[in-house]
Amino acid sequence: MLNTIIYIIFLLLSFGFFIYSVRKFLFYLNLGKPENRLNNIPQRIINTINIAFFQSKLFRSKFAGFLHASIFWGFCVLLLVVIESLLEGFIPGFSLAFLGKLYSLISLTEDIFGALVLVVVLFSLFRRYIGTPKRLKVEKHSRFDATLILLLILFVMITMSGANIEKVLLGTIRGIHPVSRFLAGLFNSNGSESVYLAFWWAHNIIVLTFLNYLPYSKHFHVLSSIPNTFLSNYKIEKKNILKPINFEDESIQQYGAKDIEDLSWKQLLDGLTCTECGRCTEVCPANSTGKLLNPKKIVTQIRKRTQEKGAIIYNKIESDPVLEKSLVHDYISQEELWACTTCAACVEECPVMIDHVTSIVDLRRDLAMMESAFPPEMNTVFKNLENNESPWAFGSEARNEWIEEFIEESGKAGIDITLNKMSNVGSADSLDIVYWVGCAGAFDKRYRNVTKSFAKILSKAGVKFGVLGNEEKCNGDTARRLGNEFLAQQFIQQNIETFKRYNIKKIVTTCPHCLHSLKNEYPQFGGNYEVVHHTDFLLGLVEAGKITVSRPQPATVTFHDSCYLARYNGVIDSPRSLLRAIPQMSLAEMPRSKDKGLCCGAGGGRMWMEEKEGKRINIERTEEALSTNAGTVGTACPFCMTMMTDGVKAKEASERVQVKDVADLLWEAVEKTVR
Repeated sequence: MLNTIIYIIFLLLSFGFFIYSVRKFLFYLNLGKPENRLNNIPQRIINTINIAFFQSKLFRSKFAGFLHASIFWGFCVLLLVVIESLLEGFIPGFSLAFLGKLYSLISLTEDIFGALVLVVVLFSLFRRYIGTPKRLKVEKHSRFDATLILLLILFVMITMSGANIEKVLLGTIRGIHPVSRFLAGLFNSNGSESVYLAFWWAHNIIVLTFLNYLPYSKHFHVLSSIPNTFLSNYKIEKKNILKPINFEDESIQQYGAKDIEDLSWKQLLDGLTCTECGRCTEVCPANSTGKLLNPKKIVTQIRKRTQEKGAIIYNKIESDPVLEKSLVHDYISQEELWACTTCAACVEECPVMIDHVTSIVDLRRDLAMMESAFPPEMNTVFKNLENNESPWAFGSEARNEWIEEFIEESGKAGIDITLNKMSNVGSADSLDIVYWVGCAGAFDKRYRNVTKSFAKILSKAGVKFGVLGNEEKCNGDTARRLGNEFLAQQFIQQNIETFKRYNIKKIVTTCPHCLHSLKNEYPQFGGNYEVVHHTDFLLGLVEAGKITVSRPQPATVTFHDSCYLARYNGVIDSPRSLLRAIPQMSLAEMPRSKDKGLCCGAGGGRMWMEEKEGKRINIERTEEALSTNAGTVGTACPFCMTMMTDGVKAKEASERVQVKDVADLLWEAVEKTVR
């Protein structure tokens, strides 16, 4: 009886303190801005099953995925055992054996997973100190925290096994326990009720200690990762789209995020959920080339600021030096924020569905619009955008120069021209598509060749297409990723008005950044269009037999995946299918490719900024491309083409390696290139 009373008091105190801790963390979340994350419940449940329970993200790294999945699934299986043990404190000898055959299955899996978790935890402890992967080399306090958690899990398994072994020796165990029976056979003992009771108490004390330590540990993700996955917008909306700011709302005094109150509650939950596994850091192109940016640090600093400031507000302390600080500058430097290429590799790899990029851009918005604190090169970019409606230093009339070149070259080659300027046609109703050329396609002399190659293929295939010419304006991506949301929305609204005027519904573009903006972010402002990347459209022409790819091109090509094409929009197979369709052309993949591809370094406005720290990202990627010994680096993005071309030149490999867009390579296989 006394044992039961002591147990009840201990249990109530444990759960009481746990409830207190959880309520405090819910209070922290309420410091963030409201955001609806309860739409499309069926898809959220599917996401949770696939990512949280099946651990699909973790298995992108097979070995680490197996280790973590073993512990996670072990905990899921052992949860019923924990419940059974806790209830035994109220009802001595309590068992779930009344479940019959189901209990036999539960007890069998419990025994097997208990042994598996024990082995995996021992190996994980070993890996924390010997042969530690770079991404797991963390600060001393984080290593201590991880070690303590692993030790607690280890002792949970040992005490559970000890209790089961004693039950076998006492003859009171129920269900199927092959591992426990085998281990019990190693002991020459009849069992002891006192030893069993010691193991039972130790097991429950450690379980409840573990539960109450979690809210104060980086392993809070044990509790928050499943909710965070459920509340993520994965497959709920388009990937990696930024939230607009309503500039007509006069109550908004802060544009972007300077402190935690300017972030959403979900972004604060991201911070509290971070496991510090380092997968984001491992794939970050900026970090891996020696820049200050560490996406893991961005998220953990959000957590640190939330906990420090949240605790002061929770305890109603009116004056504290912490209140005078802000997330930007005091916890995260602007140098870290401007180093991001918004490649979203961190987001793609995160096993608990943290969105690093959205938080980084929100913090950039404060720097750009509230503080005007940005690299000096951005003054030129913003000035060009304001004056020329493009990041390039060319006026809008220069957007027509490629058209004149195209007409002249096509005439010499005897190609029937089906190009129409929208100002002459008046409406897109009579056209198959409208070709959105983009700023690079019009102004960058090298990429103009890609623009013309694509237009020639369209003409060859009999596609009726139109172009906006000097009525095009920047799609807004550069300004938006650089944090200047106000300027970006100006372009977006002006372009939408142009589309309305010509009744434009179907758009094809050669630029992944234009693709992402027009397809995924313009709907936020009422612009809904069918937008297709040129590699998808070209593949459709080839498969429909509208163009014949007949001229052999004996070459080996390695294809560089644009982040905004592969990761942002899932266009991975089309460019490769086009390259394989060219006779005698072979494809050599880089070690990092497809949705694991390494960024070229130009995204997020980095195209217009100098890299002053560490190694240039495009050099890192170029070296990877050159390691394949391919004679051609294939691209499908104007920014990527520029960065890879510069990289090949810097490595003095221009004589043996070419950089070409897929449209260029396809045109060469369809028709002789016009010189």
